[in-house]
Formats: sequence, structure tokens, C-alpha cells
Amino acid sequence: MRLFVAVDVDAAARAALAAQQQQLRTIATGSLRWVRPEHLHITLVFLGEVPDDRATGVIEAYAQPAPVAAFDLAFRGIGVFPPRGAPRALWIGVAVGEGELAHLQQVMTDRASRLGIALEARAFSPHLTIARWKDSRPSDRQRVTSLAASTGSARDADIARVRVARATLYRSQLSSAGPTYTALAHVTLAASR
Repeated sequence: MRLFVAVDVDAAARAALAAQQQQLRTIATGSLRWVRPEHLHITLVFLGEVPDDRATGVIEAYAQPAPVAAFDLAFRGIGVFPPRGAPRALWIGVAVGEGELAHLQQVMTDRASRLGIALEARAFSPHLTIARWKDSRPSDRQRVTSLAASTGSARDADIARVRVARATLYRSQLSSAGPTYTALAHVTLAASR
């Protein structure tokens, strides 16, 4: 079973993020595949393929509350991954709540480690992917900078805000029609102080 842990966005944030996608879509060029608004999330930990016989233990572990206080996130600015060469993902950044999100990500990573799940050794970079390139060139990076400037995405205004009160363990099933995400467990966060 293919699993990941994510922070979801609420309906108001999803609508604002979808509006930003639509604005970018009207002026974007290239072979971008846009993430459907109902799939917008911030991935905290990608667990990968977990054997079915271990899935129950993973679900139980991610159904436990986390000793992390609920917090607010603000989304602002756009960028691309990887940092050099031809880009593969177009993302919206996290401008407020980055430290709290990194702490939650570490708590979720620690749970995976305690379960014996080997994770990628990549540094966490808080972002919300809004599109992926099918084929890209290094010059697409400059186009993104131009897009950000022309839509106002590079300015100081927040695109959306969201209250983070839980993380979700998802099962991801891939098909030619796109991914299907099924929530398997929720990690509730402590009430803010």
C-alpha cells in the first residue's frame, strides 16, 4: 500500500489556491499537469510502499495524537523544484508557520522511523505543489519568475491561510486517470495555548 502523511487545506484555502492556479493557467506555457483542487495538500512524510501486513500498525501509529500545538499557515509566492536545471514541480510557498510545520514534519518522520520504515534522506522544504511538468526545460524556470511577477504571486500578499489542527495518513492509488487519495487515519494536534 502506497502511503503518505499530509496537512490538508480547508475549503476556503482550497478555493483561494485554486483561483491562483486558474490565474497561472491562463498565462502558463509548457506541459504542466495541474493538481486538482481537492488533492491540494502539504506532504509531510512519504512512506512509500508499505506491505499490507504492516499497514495496520502504521494506521494505528498515525491515529495517535501528536504533542504539537495547532498552528496557522499562510501561503505566499511561487517557485519550482528542483532548484537547478529543468523544473519538475510548480509550488506555492509557506510564508507563516514554517517552523511549526517543520516540527510537525519531524514528529511524523520520527513515527515512521520507530515503525522501521526507511525514508528518503532529503531535507524538508515546506511547499504545496500546484502543478507538475510532463516535459520541461531549464528555460521554464525563467517563465515561472515572469509568471510570479505578472500575477502578483511574488508580492507580500498571502494567497491563502489555513489552521492546522491535524495531519492525515493517506493511501495513494495511482491510475491513468490520476491519483486517488483515501484517508486512513488522523493525527490530532493539541489545542493552541
